[in-house]
Amino acid sequence: MSKKKGLRSGYTTGACATAATKAALLMLIEQSQILDIEIQLPIGEKVRFPIQNSTYSLTFAMAGVIKDAGDDPDVTHGALILSTVSWLNEERIEIDGGKGVGRVTKPGLPVPIGEAAINPVPRRMIEKEVKQLLNFYQLTKGVKVVISVPNGEELAKKTLNPRLGIIGGISILGSRGTVIPYSHDAYQASIVQAIRVARINGIDHFILTTGSTSEKIAQNIFKEKEEMAFVQMGEFVGFALKQAKRLGTKKVTILGMIGKLSKVAQGKMMVHSKESSIDFQFLANIANRLHFSDSVQAQIRQANTAAWVEKIIIEENRPSFFAEICRLVALESLSYIQGGLILEVILVSKLGRVLGRVEMDEWKK
Repeated sequence: MSKKKGLRSGYTTGACATAATKAALLMLIEQSQILDIEIQLPIGEKVRFPIQNSTYSLTFAMAGVIKDAGDDPDVTHGALILSTVSWLNEERIEIDGGKGVGRVTKPGLPVPIGEAAINPVPRRMIEKEVKQLLNFYQLTKGVKVVISVPNGEELAKKTLNPRLGIIGGISILGSRGTVIPYSHDAYQASIVQAIRVARINGIDHFILTTGSTSEKIAQNIFKEKEEMAFVQMGEFVGFALKQAKRLGTKKVTILGMIGKLSKVAQGKMMVHSKESSIDFQFLANIANRLHFSDSVQAQIRQANTAAWVEKIIIEENRPSFFAEICRLVALESLSYIQGGLILEVILVSKLGRVLGRVEMDEWKK
């Protein structure tokens, strides 16, 4: 996908932390400056990273790598990932997080409660490079590795970490070592993690939204809900619903605006603008079934935005139109996942007004 779009891939925080660790340990062993370092990524690719902010002494060494996320809009792009290594008396490798690396406080993540949010693959990458250096230099010492990110606590506010119970900073992530720009897999993985963590922590009613605007509206409607009950599914409506069902969720609320919900009402479970466009004839057909006048149906067919259709219906004062869209969304969604949960659909305006609301648990027409 990246090659087709001409987008540049980047590297994960896990790869950066591994490179910084290898450079720091090499400086500690050789007592000399390191300008760049090569590591092998989990996908087998060998990559050389320039080293920043390096220092060393007889007892510890520190090295940094500036994360390059390529053309992906990653909040950690440009962040300095630091690794400080020191000797241990015991022959073991200890990996921990320092300033700006979050700490896990809730169950459901691949890292135990109380530990630094350094995921299993980056931990294995770091351990592998440390062991290889120790073996090469025939050293029997233990090594302590502390990963830190100077502005990590501020960066974490722009991530899902606080919602997932990761407090104090970002996570050190990456199963491939590379960041694929605008990756569907990465977004879907974040949906799965958000739902799984929330389910383990007792959430059985999720509010799925298509983005930050709809999520803010949802949080205003469901003020009593915990933050982790809200999941931004983006365009992956069908995928998010299947994951919610798979993980035993009792109820799901889909909240969105007319444009994307009208697509789901047609049975389109991927609602990205490039995957499917708004079908104004479909909306006009709804108006026809509800006995709207011919002139209103014509206006809907000739509209060029979903917001314009919304304006037409509001001026007609016919809320049944919005209710019918919600009904069709619920019907198509439950049919897609073959039932198994209660589904509520709420259609809202951009200003947060509830225009339609339907709840359903049967999908057969």
